[in-house]
Amino acid sequence: MGQLLGRLLAEFRRELLAEAEAHGYGDIRPAHLQITGNVGTKGIRLTRLAARAQLSLAATSELVNELQSLGYLAREPDPTDARAKLIVPTARGRRMLAEASAKVTEMERDWAAHTGEHRFEEAMLTLQDILDARKEAERAKGSDS
Repeated sequence: MGQLLGRLLAEFRRELLAEAEAHGYGDIRPAHLQITGNVGTKGIRLTRLAARAQLSLAATSELVNELQSLGYLAREPDPTDARAKLIVPTARGRRMLAEASAKVTEMERDWAAHTGEHRFEEAMLTLQDILDARKEAERAKGSDS
């Protein structure tokens, strides 16, 4: 199962990066996808982004710095805590995220065409069920300690 998921993720990233390059975002590297796929559009603190991306704070900070220097992200004061910063997409970043979202939707339609929409949706639901169950098991294990 791990091999299948890994190969499918590699294919997903390959298609997404090819589309990004075709739309003028050729400076996006595969590692950046961990950030762009988790940053959202409203702003997020570095610690939350690192947790979502499942990366260390140092790795997340480095990737955010790279994306900031490329003009995709900015750091702004957090209105709820003057000491904190929010990472937000710039206008260029928002355009890239919107185009990436459209590509993901297109890819999902294309992939569903290979299996049939019902089977594809069932596969998505099954994967989400597994993730939810694993998360719940981790939470339960943590509360037992």
